[in-house]
Amino acid sequence: MANQLKSSCFWGVALGVALASCNPDGSKIAADADNAGLTLPKGFEALKVVDSIGAARHIAVGSKGDIFVKLQRPVDSKGIIVLSDTDGDGRADVQSGFGDYGGTGIAIKDGFLYASSNSEVFRYALDENEEVRNPMAPDTIVSGLIDRGQHNSKSIALDGVGNIYVNIGAYSNVCQEKDRTYGSPGMQPCPILDSAGGIWRFKVDGMKQGYGDGLRYATGLRNVVGLDWNPQAGALFVMQHGRDNLHDFYPEMYDSETGVDLPSEAMYRLSEGSDAGWPYIYYDQHQKKKIVNPEYGGDGKREGGVDVLDPVVAFPGHMAPNALLFYTGELFPARYKNGAFVAFHGSWNRSPNQRGYMVAFVPFENGQPSGDWEVFASGFAGADTVAAPGDAKHRPCGLAQGPDGSLYVSDDVTGAIYRILYTGE
Repeated sequence: MANQLKSSCFWGVALGVALASCNPDGSKIAADADNAGLTLPKGFEALKVVDSIGAARHIAVGSKGDIFVKLQRPVDSKGIIVLSDTDGDGRADVQSGFGDYGGTGIAIKDGFLYASSNSEVFRYALDENEEVRNPMAPDTIVSGLIDRGQHNSKSIALDGVGNIYVNIGAYSNVCQEKDRTYGSPGMQPCPILDSAGGIWRFKVDGMKQGYGDGLRYATGLRNVVGLDWNPQAGALFVMQHGRDNLHDFYPEMYDSETGVDLPSEAMYRLSEGSDAGWPYIYYDQHQKKKIVNPEYGGDGKREGGVDVLDPVVAFPGHMAPNALLFYTGELFPARYKNGAFVAFHGSWNRSPNQRGYMVAFVPFENGQPSGDWEVFASGFAGADTVAAPGDAKHRPCGLAQGPDGSLYVSDDVTGAIYRILYTGE
């Protein structure tokens, strides 16, 4: 694997503003003529780094520019793909891989690469060139996490002080006695919350840790695929996938239009012991209230969850937020600094009124949202109207920040990796 430092050039250095990423010879990296099919704010450009590498889930970019991609399923016995750009044109020209397991989570921190299967978390030591020292023999730092097929991705985030946070999604829609069955009541208390439906915290230097070695850091979260540590706030933020089937099972309470828009896909700020309320309540972004789920006696208006978290941002329902990234780079304009990017994957439970298939941005100040969310990058689906997720050409899944401040976006349909630059032009 070639692993060379790619140069970046910065215009307006005296102003502290990075305006363009460049080749080693000083020429600007050329975006694709059509910005790789994306619609972006003025001054931004995009290119495809690579295409067709497999179902690319989360991604991480090292300090020397190599991209580590976690595949949902291994391709040719490789579940982690490493992409290198040796000529500095912004596109991958060398590809290698290792790790014969599928999954979603991947991260780089303090000389280690972390990656997860659907039941384990592994750690690989990196050398001075950020190449994996022993790809065939990683440390197993967490094992034995529950995997029952539904909501089983073990997404991860690190806080920089020795902890790794792991999502363990609920293997259920809303903890009914018979899952996803009309008329089946919700279980109370919900037994799933003992081992799933929350975020667990483990030590990054522990070996073969299990549930007994970790801490159930937060509970009441149906499924979190996107999560990130916010260094400005010193806190973990997560994006929850909301429940399904409100209109399907309760048409007398929720018409078809309401059913596709509720509940909110919610962003939460967590602390130790946080409870977001699943499965007992959901958040209604229109009423701006926590509403009792029908399986627990709700009628679409009855409030509940007095003692559980309110979201810090409430997006429309069923857009499937699969990645969260707090931007700390210098390449983008100042308003993006410390703000949150969210990759929306698109959901089956929104047909035929599909939304998602885009990257959103939320401005932050002092560790808290400071304005409304907005669409940052769209066009991934390849059409203005998508009848079902299978019709989308690309679906955003992972986000990463490059060493020059570029934003990378992965797609798990064809395995494309996009790179978004700011040129100010």
